[in-house]
Amino acid sequence: MKLRIVPVATACLAVFSAVLPLRAHDKVADVQKYIIGLEHRWAEAQRDGKADIVAPMLAKSFVNTDADGETYGKERLLANLKGGKWEYNTISDVKVSVYGNSAIATGRWTGKGIDGDGTKIDRSERWTDTWVRMPDRERQCVASQQTSTPKP
Repeated sequence: MKLRIVPVATACLAVFSAVLPLRAHDKVADVQKYIIGLEHRWAEAQRDGKADIVAPMLAKSFVNTDADGETYGKERLLANLKGGKWEYNTISDVKVSVYGNSAIATGRWTGKGIDGDGTKIDRSERWTDTWVRMPDRERQCVASQQTSTPKP
């Protein structure tokens, strides 16, 4: 009887040790740090009008819902990045929650200037980005949504 309990107990211990909070936390923290880095690179590239830096971050089927409620895909978002002139364009308060192969990033964006399509902008927004680990193991943003907020 004891011989049967030992293998079961050992198997249970192996399963529980694989999901200990410390190990899970370390892995989640690495993903959070990585996504926060991607978000800052995206914001800097937007400020500098460098769509080529943002392009590989976005999934082919990427969907953006802007602060006016309009939806569009990757190509239009990248086109809007080109040629923008910004007095300032920054993100802050970036937080990331990880759910397996997906992650949700939220934050605040504040910008004043002219977008790549010629639209004059002077506003603050809260945003939510959905990141997914793709089959090639890279993470890409599949959806983004912005909501206008009062300026801080």
